[in-house]
Amino acid sequence: MDCSIVSIRKNNLQGNLDEIQNLFWEYLEWANMRLNQEYSINLEIKSIIEQDMQKIEMFMYPYSRLLLAKDGDCPVGIVCIRKILQGVGEIKRMYVRPKLRGHGIGRLLLESAVLESRDIGYSKIRLDSTRFMKTAHALYKSAGFYEIDPYLESEIPSMFHQYWVFMEKQL
Repeated sequence: MDCSIVSIRKNNLQGNLDEIQNLFWEYLEWANMRLNQEYSINLEIKSIIEQDMQKIEMFMYPYSRLLLAKDGDCPVGIVCIRKILQGVGEIKRMYVRPKLRGHGIGRLLLESAVLESRDIGYSKIRLDSTRFMKTAHALYKSAGFYEIDPYLESEIPSMFHQYWVFMEKQL
């Protein structure tokens, strides 16, 4: 796949809600399977999706973003940014469909999220990621992210912190 034909669409919910929900669902289903295999953790996927879709505005202007990667009309990836503190954003739900990984779409989404975070006015951006997502960690580190201690605003319960990596980038 040629990543140059992938476009990033920003904060366009119109006609995209089903696609967004499907990408969230795919991401959480994949992550849940791996969490169960690696750490015997089970997520309540349906509940998480319902909460995300009910408060989808948390990923909207002026302090947040939802970026949808599309190949033509086909959604291939997603990343969200939300405000967690004054001057600090958080990357959430970054996902590229498995068959399309390794083609630069994740890097394109991450670079777009960093640029959007700067445009919003954040001085730093944080993220959390499960320990088994080693390829993602390498991508984040190559983009200037570094590991930090767990941060209070993360949605990850403290009992699971040992299974997660927490990262930050100065903007």
